[in-house]
Amino acid sequence: MHRERYNPEALLPSWLRELSAEKCGALPSDEERMKLAIELARQNVLHGTGGPFGAAVFDRSTGVPVAFGVNRVVGSNCSHAHAEMVALAIAEQRLSSYTLNRPGFPRYELVTSSEPCAMCFGAIIWSGVSRLVCGARTADAEDAGFDEGAKPQEWIAELEKRGIEVVTDLCRSEACEVLKLYLDRRGIVYNGRAT
Repeated sequence: MHRERYNPEALLPSWLRELSAEKCGALPSDEERMKLAIELARQNVLHGTGGPFGAAVFDRSTGVPVAFGVNRVVGSNCSHAHAEMVALAIAEQRLSSYTLNRPGFPRYELVTSSEPCAMCFGAIIWSGVSRLVCGARTADAEDAGFDEGAKPQEWIAELEKRGIEVVTDLCRSEACEVLKLYLDRRGIVYNGRAT
């Protein structure tokens, strides 16, 4: 079977393409990893390259980042270019696998500056990550005007049923500051339906 290569790294803004795992180094704690995801979101806002969301995929055992993602919906004219989707797609491409849960692979986690929207929730299930760490809550993103879509009320339990550990509210106030920064800078609050 012939496989054509999808290049999600093309979605990354130039300032983020320069960041590599080697430059970043291992980040052993959840807080360090979350601060990186939040800083990616902040830099995305400050550079004017997208929405106030950042994410990264890490090797759980070493804390080494595999892939970074920021929200690129507006700049790429692509409704699914959410930070989580971009980070997961890049990780899968770099590891040459459609799942991050293959025999012989380490366990991977997704660290994201905000809880997942409905679309990203589904992607997390299919991605093969074994852990999700979130900063801001869905309600925080909705309070900023974003439509996060419908996901199960007990979404954490749904992920845990599938073997995905979930941590929420890590550095929540710092993540919310980035949402506020985006609004203060008059960033486009996009939604898939008219409001």
